[in-house]
Amino acid sequence: MKVLLLGGTGEARQLAEVLVAEQGLELVSSLAGRTTGARLPAGAVRQGGFGGTDGLVAWLRDETVDAVVDATHPFAATMTQHAVDAARTVGVPLLVLRRPGWTASPGDDWHWVPTAAEAAALLPAIGSRAFLTIGRQGLGAFAAVGVWMLARCVDPPEPPPDWCELVLDRGPYHLAGEIDLLRDRRIDVLVTKDSGGNMTSAKLVAARQLGVPVVVIRRPPLPAGVDTAGSVDQVVGWLRRRR
Repeated sequence: MKVLLLGGTGEARQLAEVLVAEQGLELVSSLAGRTTGARLPAGAVRQGGFGGTDGLVAWLRDETVDAVVDATHPFAATMTQHAVDAARTVGVPLLVLRRPGWTASPGDDWHWVPTAAEAAALLPAIGSRAFLTIGRQGLGAFAAVGVWMLARCVDPPEPPPDWCELVLDRGPYHLAGEIDLLRDRRIDVLVTKDSGGNMTSAKLVAARQLGVPVVVIRRPPLPAGVDTAGSVDQVVGWLRRRR
């Protein structure tokens, strides 16, 4: 059984570790290649895009793939749509692995919005010193907001923004460091995507402890009719039932 794993997340690396040890299963992990210095998963790896849905269809057919697992980031909506369309065209089963999203806890002051543009429009009514933790894609929506901003990214945006302070760092992040950062920069509003997981959740605890409101960008919806799993174990079970 040959499986294409669309990766780039911690869950994808965990899944690859398990699947490379499975008897009778050939795994190929695919990385988009947008993040420099990314940790490579276990097993065979291909890097770079497929060339849209048509390119992915051709690759699935050429490689005689039996199943596709999409374990990309919850906000990688374009890649997920391409995967769903290509799998349906070729006629191979597809499962989307998505970690659970974040939920507010007592003491949180969260403001949910559907897009980065709406998050930017909301900022001036909430605070004057914002911490943007949405990655480099979508930063442009905040360029003309008119409040002081700190943006944290793994890789530098192109072109580098001249309207905010930029810090380059890679998770996991820890509570003490997040508290120090919010205090040092006098942050009074945090902006994040609903990425879920533990690697970047410390900022939410720090905001709660310091009384900092959080603007949370909702995840894009999954394509209709797609099968989903919330854990690595569920994916492994799904694949085993198809062998």
